[in-house]
Amino acid sequence: MAIKQRTKISAEFSMSSMTDIVFLLLIFFLVTSTLINPNALKLLLPKSTNQITAKQQTSVSIKHYLHNNTFSFHINGDKRPVRVDEVEPMLQQLLQDEEDPTFSIYADKTVPIEQVVNMMNIGKRNKYKVILGTSPE
Repeated sequence: MAIKQRTKISAEFSMSSMTDIVFLLLIFFLVTSTLINPNALKLLLPKSTNQITAKQQTSVSIKHYLHNNTFSFHINGDKRPVRVDEVEPMLQQLLQDEEDPTFSIYADKTVPIEQVVNMMNIGKRNKYKVILGTSPE
């Protein structure tokens, strides 16, 4: 005698686990997006309509302190300033293994062009590509 079992396949699908996963991914991306550049310097960049999307490897930021007319140089957005004579050796160290070494210069609007040209000369001496960072208009 054959015993028949009746098993019905349920066509229901619970979305609760899927919404939990999406919620956790949302929290993860929100947290990690704030960690991308935690030491960013606040610079008032000059405006430009031309924006380049080239891959930068390193950045040099020049901050101008108007109250005493001094400048500070920062590598890769680090809040600790670097002396101007230390910028070139640090760039050489950071870009030594790169196939196409490129660095960006981010300078305040009030920085004299002489300081920017000094950074560009570092790029020329070492055969680096140099990108001048601006903010979009």
